Amino acid sequence: MKISARNTLKGTITEIVKGATTSHVRIDIGGAIVTASITNEAVADLKLEKGKQAYAVIKASDVMVGID
Repeated sequence: MKISARNTLKGTITEIVKGATTSHVRIDIGGAIVTASITNEAVADLKLEKGKQAYAVIKASDVMVGID
């Protein structure tokens, strides 16, 4: 896979919660869970299912940093 985004996190799909038009796909990236909201059509096209490996690809114009 070649993409321009530099933030790719490989993990395992733990859950897919389908709504009327979008799904929430939860990916375990080594103890932390990343949730992506994507269309139901994309879930079907990618043949996503629980237990399958996938990448969370993060492409954002801004990244914020916080501390305690």
